[in-house]
Amino acid sequence: MSEPREPRAPQGQAGAPQGRPDEKAALRLGTRRSKLAMAQSGLVAQAVSQVTGRPVELVEITTYGDTSREHLAQIGGTGVFVTALREALLLGEIDFAVHSLKDLPTGQPDELALAAVPLREDPRDVLVARDGLRFEELPDGARVGTGSPRRMAQLNAYARNHGMTIETVPIRGNVDTRIGYVGSGELDAVVLAAAGLGRLGRTEDVTDFLSVDIVLPAPGQGALAIECAADNADLVAALGELDDPFTRAAVTAERSLLAALEAGCSAPVGALADLLADGQIVKEMRLRGVVGTTDGTTLVQLSTTGPVPETHDQAMALGRELAAEMLAKGAAGLMGERAH
Repeated sequence: MSEPREPRAPQGQAGAPQGRPDEKAALRLGTRRSKLAMAQSGLVAQAVSQVTGRPVELVEITTYGDTSREHLAQIGGTGVFVTALREALLLGEIDFAVHSLKDLPTGQPDELALAAVPLREDPRDVLVARDGLRFEELPDGARVGTGSPRRMAQLNAYARNHGMTIETVPIRGNVDTRIGYVGSGELDAVVLAAAGLGRLGRTEDVTDFLSVDIVLPAPGQGALAIECAADNADLVAALGELDDPFTRAAVTAERSLLAALEAGCSAPVGALADLLADGQIVKEMRLRGVVGTTDGTTLVQLSTTGPVPETHDQAMALGRELAAEMLAKGAAGLMGERAH
């Protein structure tokens, strides 16, 4: 799937470098309006204020992904939560933006810098089920809600391999809406990202943390991306104080895998890079990837291990290497359900 073209600002407008506000003026942080996005942005705002000594004000921006009622796989997934924030950055209406990294298209526009990828939260998926049930305890025919083809593929495969029968049900909506389907009895369970519930202070709703051996997360899941105009060197440097190099290396490898599979964030692709340590010494990085049909009948799941990437190019190479192996095993034929 080709990446959507990001709009270009007229020459000289990106980041509005001319007449930049004085050094103590508030920095404008663009954020989606959802409760989760506001919570994430609030955490980043505090951290940025600490490293810059400047106040940070939140600027709420509505994205297409927030207003469309279609399922993500139908509207293309990639970029639907990002484009409006990037337009505001390019027009100088905001100084920087915070994204859930898994929502970010894999192609980075030249005019924008991915200035920081802070320390990642728990990348796992979680189950919120009725009666406190764990995934293995769900009754036969349990209705499990998720908006993600990736989760559907892996949950259905796991259920099939372990003699369970479940029905995955496509859902949309914010965290409250999704959990509400369980409370109302419409669904037996829903699957959400651990990081999102953690940032909302809703971890007590979790009935089961799903092992990455059951469900590999989306590439970049649990990580945030802080983006600003590439020509604002001072802000790029200041935001860079929040960057976690291990997290950046991991998500770069995961997103390289996604890009090499030519898959958008609505495709049934899971990936996770983690660090393998010998005692206190981090020795290697392992990258795992999975792609499958949403009914779970066919999965291609592989992993590769190598030295911890020290450069962007090395992290990209790790992802491309695993993607090539997965394509050789038939991964391309499993992504036909993507929106084009």
